[in-house]
Amino acid sequence: MNDFERRIGTAAGGGMQALGIATIQVNVGFLCNQECLHCHLNASPQRSEIMDWTVMELILQAARQMGHPLIDITGGAPELNPHLRRFVEVLHKDGLRIQLRTNLTALVEAQGGNLPAFLRDHGVQIVASLPCYSEEKVHSQRGPGIFEKSIEVLRLLNSLGYGVHSALPLNLVYNPEGTSLPPEPQALEVDYRRELGARHGIRFSHLLTLTNMPIGRFRAKLRREGQEHEYVRLFQSSFNEQTMDRLMCRHQISVAWDGRLFDCDFNLALGQTVNHGAPGHIRNFNAQALARRRIVTGLHCFGCTAGSGSSCEGALM
Repeated sequence: MNDFERRIGTAAGGGMQALGIATIQVNVGFLCNQECLHCHLNASPQRSEIMDWTVMELILQAARQMGHPLIDITGGAPELNPHLRRFVEVLHKDGLRIQLRTNLTALVEAQGGNLPAFLRDHGVQIVASLPCYSEEKVHSQRGPGIFEKSIEVLRLLNSLGYGVHSALPLNLVYNPEGTSLPPEPQALEVDYRRELGARHGIRFSHLLTLTNMPIGRFRAKLRREGQEHEYVRLFQSSFNEQTMDRLMCRHQISVAWDGRLFDCDFNLALGQTVNHGAPGHIRNFNAQALARRRIVTGLHCFGCTAGSGSSCEGALM
């Protein structure tokens, strides 16, 4: 039993269980056109891990078993996967809800540059990472020129109806720059709307706030600066038991580029596959077993339960 399970012992005696599968999160590869400081996957232009079509076909079969789960496509930069369009086309034909996570610049740098219109035509909702509305802070996390390109892509998405029409959600994602928990999301969303609207004419649907996990490239940064233990202590001291029922691991399953199954994208980054008797690969997908599986936890789980909580859908409280 790890420190997290000892902490939740009174609320989830015998370990934390999944409560169902509303979302199948699909990580189609670690290849990315950026190399962000907060990336828990160490995604970069140098990575070669890419999901092939045979794994995608198995995911399609699993999704059909599940009825109508949300298919949440992520990476790396999922736009760089050569099978993305075909995957989206079949998902759309099957009547499944589709969401794509993007760093914005990859939307126009890959797939011939006309990918945004293709996504609109297939009803794909977009979750776009924009770590801050400040040019300076985005530069510090992502490098020079990224903020300006991101604004251009957001304007393009608005012109296509994203963030303007309710049928085409455009949600933005905020990450703290340093070793702090995200601020209260409603107030920060007001700031984003004011700054992006007034300065750049940008519209969006909602703002999601995510906690930076002490994993991957961000953990390496913490260690270089001697801040890892202090950051983890912040998580532990900010534990909020009320977040537990809404934790993303309890309502989804994550599929890696090679078909292995994980409770969440953070466990995927750590290589901690599902366990406790649940099938560990998409080829052995069993909806009933996975929907009630015991979650594999670790010290990083304090990050999702700290303060207002954190998940791929933003704050939990």
